[in-house]
Amino acid sequence: MKRWSMRLEPIANPTLGRRLMPPATALVATVTIASLLAMTAGANPFSVLGLILKGAFGSKFAILETLNRATPLIFTGLAVAVAFRAKFWNIGAEAQLYAGALVTVVFGTGLLPWPSIAILPVIMILAILAGAFLLLIPALLKTRFGVDEVVTTLLFNFIFLLFISMLLEGPLKDPMGMGWPKSARVLAEVRLPRIVEGLRLHWGFGIAIISAFVIWIIQTRSTLGYEMRAVGLNKEAAAFAGIPVNKVLVKTALLSGGLAALAGFSEVAGLKGSLTLDLSPGFGYTGIIVAMLALLNPLGVVIAALFVAGIFVGADSMSRAADVPTYLADIMLATALLLMVLAIMLTRFRVVRD
Repeated sequence: MKRWSMRLEPIANPTLGRRLMPPATALVATVTIASLLAMTAGANPFSVLGLILKGAFGSKFAILETLNRATPLIFTGLAVAVAFRAKFWNIGAEAQLYAGALVTVVFGTGLLPWPSIAILPVIMILAILAGAFLLLIPALLKTRFGVDEVVTTLLFNFIFLLFISMLLEGPLKDPMGMGWPKSARVLAEVRLPRIVEGLRLHWGFGIAIISAFVIWIIQTRSTLGYEMRAVGLNKEAAAFAGIPVNKVLVKTALLSGGLAALAGFSEVAGLKGSLTLDLSPGFGYTGIIVAMLALLNPLGVVIAALFVAGIFVGADSMSRAADVPTYLADIMLATALLLMVLAIMLTRFRVVRD
């Protein structure tokens, strides 16, 4: 009996069709699976998909809410994309987000008598530094002692959330909050202005778009971007070429942590106004999905964040209209991520049967 096996063979120069077809197929397969699940739930799949699109983009209010939801996802998606590009596996964007939010609340509630014109940019810089410092610790543990950053950054999420919980039940608890574990509201001078008056979309979205372009320029037009790509492709070869691998990883960590912290800053200064334990419903983890869907491209992160935010916002509307659980959106995103990872592999390798 003849035995055969399969192996992956690298593709030296994949064509444009080879690069685009697997991701497109992954998205089609995601929609198909979501439709089947909707049928299982007793709903018309076309009606469900239509309600999701309508809920996310069917009105001015819906579009602005989608942009609003996409804002922190752009920041965390950029943070993950930057780190993963250099093969630094930052799973701790959630903790870095809360670090940025904590600094915004501590300094934004009148701790220091800064002039009103300077307080907002100064707090934004301090939030960036807080997120950068939080990720610097796992970066140094990796470069100095070889500690796996997946473990350290993931554990930092739990440690920092418990630290936030302790603060909200203690020194940061708002005495006027009727017993709820939340901080006092930041000053009016610390609030990001609204892009559209009367609606919730704020200039944090504008900062996110600018950040995406800045990261794209850094990755494609700067020495640091070249070094990050080189380290990500092959650390040994990069070191042989004279690139200081450990320094590049530390710089990457600082940039990644600062970007994730901007998500916390924008949520507090632009939307919530105070710090609570439910400030982030998993934006840090969802940023991994956004970055992978974007193939780690900073400009693609914006599109992927809008896609993910549209699913979440549209699913809320769809759930009310079609009586279908919003968990359908979570399944769609998880399926999209798994299929996109497979698609990325198939753009670089072909399956060969021996």
